[in-house]
Amino acid sequence: MTQPKAIVLLSGGLDSMVCAGLAREAGFAVHALTVDYHQRHRIELEAAQRVAAAVGVAEHVVMPLDLSVFGGSALTADIDVPKDGVTNEIPVTYVPARNTVFLSLCLAYAETRGARDIFIGVNSLDYSGYPDCRPDFIAAFEKLADLATKAGDEGDHFKIQAPLQHLTKADIAKEAARLGLDAGMSWSCYDPTEDSKHCGLCDSCRLRRAGYAEAGVPDPTIYATAP
Repeated sequence: MTQPKAIVLLSGGLDSMVCAGLAREAGFAVHALTVDYHQRHRIELEAAQRVAAAVGVAEHVVMPLDLSVFGGSALTADIDVPKDGVTNEIPVTYVPARNTVFLSLCLAYAETRGARDIFIGVNSLDYSGYPDCRPDFIAAFEKLADLATKAGDEGDHFKIQAPLQHLTKADIAKEAARLGLDAGMSWSCYDPTEDSKHCGLCDSCRLRRAGYAEAGVPDPTIYATAP
């Protein structure tokens, strides 16, 4: 039998790495899409290449898309990354409509490759308040996928898979270990140091560090600063 294909949105972060590993474990041939959206720090693109190789993807597309022309985010514009701790408000590291844009690209990629499963590593528990990580968003996009495509119009249903949706960061750390993935190859930090260390103070670093501490799994991450 032909191995089914899945598109995985691969950022190079811990969550997307685990998501790709789960897609592989589920028996899919993984086709990974990494978007080079002109984020300020290119190190996560290098991490995505490492993760793609480790997972053994069938294809890895790195697509240039310059979201810096819009600005509006500390990840794409000259705006300081907050380092005061995680809050319940939508932070300035939110990139406007990013997951909507990225999932649309994944959808086009899926239709051209004959894939009907799209994996995204969003998480509604440890997510820093991003609205495009919520279950309602994923469900709504799945409906849109069927309405917006030739395949969907012909009754060929798309499935947006978010296997990390209800996991804590500790759960995700444990999944990485169970899947035999080296989390040290992934990248989470929003503001890496000049010597390529995780800053240790941004929201993403704090969530990652706390998750590993709670999981009781050795954290391979090199942090420049303790919180």
